Amino acid sequence: MSESTHHETECSITRGYHAPSADLQALVDAPRPPRSYLSPKRNWLVQLQYPELPDIARVSQPEKRLAGLRFHAETHSRSSFWQGKGLWLLNVENGQRIDINGLPDPLFVSALSWSPDQSYIAFSQLDTANATNELWLIDIAARKATRLIEKLNTLISQGFTWLPDSQRLLVTLQAPPSGENSVELRQTIISPTIQDADKSDQVTSVRTFQDLLKNESDARELEYYLRSQPVLINVEGEQAPVGEPDLYLDLEPSPDGEYVLIERITRPFSYQVPLVFFPRITEVRCLNDGTLYEIDRQPLQETLPPGFDSVLPGRRAIDWRQDVPASLCWVEALDGGNPSVETEERDAVYLQAAPFDQAPRKLATLSMRLRSLQWGNGSLALLEESWWEDRSVKQWRLFPDQPEKAPVLLNERSSEDRYNSPGQPVMVMDEKGSTRLWIGTDGHTLLMIGAGASPEGDRPFLDRWNIVSGKKERLFHSKAPYFEMPVTPLNDEATSFILSRESVSEPPNLFVIDVAGDTPDRALTDYQHPMPKWKQVTRETIHYQREDGVELNGELYLPPDYDQERDGPLPVLMWAYPREFKSAAAAGQTKGSPYKFTSIGYWGALPHVLNGFAVLEGPSMPIIGADDEEPNDTYIEQLTASAKAAIDELARRGVGDPERCAVGGHSYGAFMTANLLAHTSLFKAGIARSGAYNRTLTPFGFQAEERNYWQAPKVYQAMSPFDHADKIKTPLLLIHGADDNNAGTFPMQSERMFSAIKGLGGEARLVMLPYESHAYRARESILHMLYEQEEWLKKYV
Repeated sequence: MSESTHHETECSITRGYHAPSADLQALVDAPRPPRSYLSPKRNWLVQLQYPELPDIARVSQPEKRLAGLRFHAETHSRSSFWQGKGLWLLNVENGQRIDINGLPDPLFVSALSWSPDQSYIAFSQLDTANATNELWLIDIAARKATRLIEKLNTLISQGFTWLPDSQRLLVTLQAPPSGENSVELRQTIISPTIQDADKSDQVTSVRTFQDLLKNESDARELEYYLRSQPVLINVEGEQAPVGEPDLYLDLEPSPDGEYVLIERITRPFSYQVPLVFFPRITEVRCLNDGTLYEIDRQPLQETLPPGFDSVLPGRRAIDWRQDVPASLCWVEALDGGNPSVETEERDAVYLQAAPFDQAPRKLATLSMRLRSLQWGNGSLALLEESWWEDRSVKQWRLFPDQPEKAPVLLNERSSEDRYNSPGQPVMVMDEKGSTRLWIGTDGHTLLMIGAGASPEGDRPFLDRWNIVSGKKERLFHSKAPYFEMPVTPLNDEATSFILSRESVSEPPNLFVIDVAGDTPDRALTDYQHPMPKWKQVTRETIHYQREDGVELNGELYLPPDYDQERDGPLPVLMWAYPREFKSAAAAGQTKGSPYKFTSIGYWGALPHVLNGFAVLEGPSMPIIGADDEEPNDTYIEQLTASAKAAIDELARRGVGDPERCAVGGHSYGAFMTANLLAHTSLFKAGIARSGAYNRTLTPFGFQAEERNYWQAPKVYQAMSPFDHADKIKTPLLLIHGADDNNAGTFPMQSERMFSAIKGLGGEARLVMLPYESHAYRARESILHMLYEQEEWLKKYV
């Protein structure tokens, strides 16, 4: 192809796209800092530099869409466009940067993992343009990278896992059936598509999914691409197959490396639900002699009892116990998975040790659903249980090797209550690569890292917690003018640790901190402000009240060089996302911090502060259903009250003009936007991106609504802006990814909403972005999104 012809082809690909103003375009193209991965011994960081946004030519590469998966067929890999393009090492002790020789060029790192002894780093090199999906190995001592194996299958997982000896990896290789061709399968399989329903099927709460199988051809193609061969490969490249090719979902070596836990799907497949609900078999294979132990069989699950506390019957969350050589743990619902069953016992947790010839032992019985289980040692594990309906959470100490000891309740709280959250326990990797609780030498002290939410904003902390006495010692607490988040301790005594530090004008950087304060803080990274102009943008967390007394807050951004006396009230852009709560007190809690870096994301409303808007980012839009009330029964009333309170507060402050307000949001925020335009006259324009507007198209629940359409038809109708399209007289910009795969937000939702507004004489504009999913990826798409928003606001606000 000649140079001129190539240029004409590129122009034709992107014809019709537009770019926003120079400031907004610079925002999209601003560099992003690398991501850091700490080594097991916490003395090395591997840093991965992420590239600029992919172009539309790359995003538009062909994808397969089967059983809820999207993947690249030629590489047998799930769709991904965010591979790292640069990789280097950073010595934590002295800050020295170490470059690696022999890296592939160009570099496309899609996943990486340290070996347990940190002698090596394994990473997958995924180049969809050249149809390569390879496993590479970095020898830390030699500072050199080499290719280990080709043709990884990464449809479901990252495709490789270290064994605890740090000399071998368990990988999944592409293994399509010999003699079969997926194209030929599609051409030759012609048959009716048949589904059955009978009276034995229970009421379901399964949501509206996309990219489902449609026929037998789809099913055969799924088998073709998903089929893989597990292989053990050592660092010298020597290979040995593990079992036979099959439709594997997960392969997890035991902590001692003697066994591997296997999950694989089997027929019959479904046209109603994605792959995660397909029939599956769980087994354990002994790597020494190949002995196979069947652990569980799950049938096809197309129905679930209604409610967010409903779960699949039978064994679920089957995994290895991380602090012993080879013992399985799982949970089973004692109520059949049905939250409407009246019982005091909901879940039970079981243990079964290799060689799996003894009956399972019950570890704990729960009154709610298992939320998490974190292992420490034989006398200490942490278990959390929760119940969605009332937002209850309980945390227990378990004694895994002492069944005679009853669990000890450590705390009980609401999942909505950020102010009283104890934080999360610090986890560290042991010498075999298992992730376990950091436990002090006394055997009952933990380290906890939390957000430190308070009425003044988030102040992250690091606590040492004696779970026997209940005493907590605060080792670190973030303080003004910085926002500092502890990351991990650097030694077993936790006398020093890594934290991330940022301020309003300084981007996040990593520092080494001495708890006692005997040595100065030491910077590990030195990332500079990517857009100095943003230093002039002012930000404030504002607090105000709704008319019913509910406390609200949001982040107010004002343009560079704004002077209230000189410039007066500004046009306003609010960007929000409603959330449901069970208590007004929790709904009114402050979120965020006034000391966080004024970041430069292009996704929400913030870019338009450079267009002269007062931007209210993330104002509280709580939908509260206290006691037995359902939040959505008064959705419109609460939404309207929250929006009015925000506008009134900006007017009271003199920075916002109540006659020049716009509102916008993405996904459920788009749904909110259309409702506000349908039911209020507060705004001059709206921006709704990738939303759902007709709730009869999501009849088995949406967001936090547990009831189905037939249980609450009036709620569904009242909340559907499509049903009230005749009332939308305020101009509405609708943007949607043409290939949106999010449950419920089908592209048709925006198309039908636009048609309704247009047919009823309203003002609207519909922009469908080619090849884009729920979150937009291509540089051209994001630039055009900003262009459309910028022009819409300029025209109407």
